[in-house]
Amino acid sequence: MRVWFNNTFSSVHSALTLIREGDAEGRYRVVCTHPNPHALGLLVADEAAAEPSGLTGEHYVDWCLTFCRERQIDIFVPGKEATLLARHAQRFLNQGVRVLSAGSPDVLECLNNKARFYAEASAPSAPSPEFEAFEDAETFDAAYERMRTRHEVLCMKPSISVYGIGFRQISEKKSAFDLLLEGNPYRIDLVSLREMLQRGGRFRPMLLMPFLAGYEFSVDCVAHEGELVCAVARRKPLASGEGQMIVVREDILQACAHLVRQFALNGNVNIQFREGDQGLRILEINPRMSGGSAMSCLARPNLPYLALAAFDRGREAVTPGTIVDGLRVGEINKAIRLS
Repeated sequence: MRVWFNNTFSSVHSALTLIREGDAEGRYRVVCTHPNPHALGLLVADEAAAEPSGLTGEHYVDWCLTFCRERQIDIFVPGKEATLLARHAQRFLNQGVRVLSAGSPDVLECLNNKARFYAEASAPSAPSPEFEAFEDAETFDAAYERMRTRHEVLCMKPSISVYGIGFRQISEKKSAFDLLLEGNPYRIDLVSLREMLQRGGRFRPMLLMPFLAGYEFSVDCVAHEGELVCAVARRKPLASGEGQMIVVREDILQACAHLVRQFALNGNVNIQFREGDQGLRILEINPRMSGGSAMSCLARPNLPYLALAAFDRGREAVTPGTIVDGLRVGEINKAIRLS
């Protein structure tokens, strides 16, 4: 069975390593492509190939179809252009290729837009946080005035973003210079923020929200056709250097099962929560493996392999096993040779 992972996030290196470890029968031959010949995922694939740089949209879909035909691909796990490729899944199936997408094209668009996602998500044990959207300085000021009467500290983030890009906790008590000396890239003073927004004119929607000061949980899940197969939750530390803790909590598992069912999710997905004054809140669903998913696999379930095997052979073909609760995990840098 030939399985192709195209240009995607760096976590693909861990995913391919774990798939090969879990594939005791040698059922899968993993193909990986990337426009960067030194991409880490290429080092652990059974076959590596180059992708054309800068190719997007329909031209990229056509290239993928050709690649699948020439390399005799059976299962395609897209990273780049995942939503667009999901829309063309039938074209791939017509030539014998099954596309493993985390959700339908409409669901993927919803998950990538946090304002829409918060409006639609409905997990009783972890509801969406309060938020207001703003697109210019005037709407920001109005939203800030309303929300500040209910919450002591606010934060903001783009409605569409990855890696936490654009997220900032808003400080009323410290100047830009104070925050510069502190070296915290995720805080901004209110005065500087308002000046930037005034200069920015009208921009893409951003969200103003209460800052949730409690623990953050990153939950690496395996889903199959809307059913939660497995979920491993990592509690992130409030202070650096403490590692992350594997926790088994019923409210988190219930929320994950509800969201997987609501959005009919499939394969590897990452669901993030955070605690605040009013309890657990959903932050986002990433329709892919997280960068820290290898840490979750230390709690026993081989998540990338389980997701692939369930998609290939059905839910009954996989047994996640028992999660090790209370395990403290972390990652270290390791030097490797690229060529």
